[in-house]
Amino acid sequence: MIGNRVALRMQELGWSEGELGRRSGVPQPTIHRILTGVSASPRQANVEKLAKALGITSEWLWKGGDAPSIAIGEASNIELGPRVRGVVPLISWVQAGAWCEMQDDLELQSIETWLPCAVSHSSSTFALRIRGLSMFNPHERRSFRDGDIIFVDPAKGYENGSLVIAKLPDSKEATFKQLVVEGQRQFLKPLNPAWPDPIIELPEDAVICGVVISKVEIF
Repeated sequence: MIGNRVALRMQELGWSEGELGRRSGVPQPTIHRILTGVSASPRQANVEKLAKALGITSEWLWKGGDAPSIAIGEASNIELGPRVRGVVPLISWVQAGAWCEMQDDLELQSIETWLPCAVSHSSSTFALRIRGLSMFNPHERRSFRDGDIIFVDPAKGYENGSLVIAKLPDSKEATFKQLVVEGQRQFLKPLNPAWPDPIIELPEDAVICGVVISKVEIF
């Protein structure tokens, strides 16, 4: 499907729908319809614009192949990235908290954008933009900066050490922490060793909304 090939190239470049729309001149709603398969046979003019912005040939977008045909003038050090396995909505932390408790259905017009995800995931997966530095640890592989994008799968099982999105009973927003399990007790721990807020015990009426399965670093 042409939408999968567009999403694949977007993943390689780290572009959102909005960024591709800005660079190509194709309206973001049109790009979203192409990515989700609603528009399986988009207009030739739009395909040409997308191909030019993405630095590939329109022929590859239409027909596919083992690797994208790089347009003349593009750098030769670009390699094919991981296969895109669908697109997921980028939502706010308040929306994530409401989704955890299943109080509200997400409205399409309230979603910031849709992002390609290269990791196998359930249909309920969503994305969040990291705020702050509580999960930043310069000494560990798993580290998250302000502005990074994380993908959260509510259908994935969690265990000791999992990175989870949780909804505390006294907060409207969701929070991102590492889960620590000690016997029958569960705790939320920031990854930042210098973070002033200590590890907290997870109340019985708290909700674990999902497990973080992937991230996109924003430079």
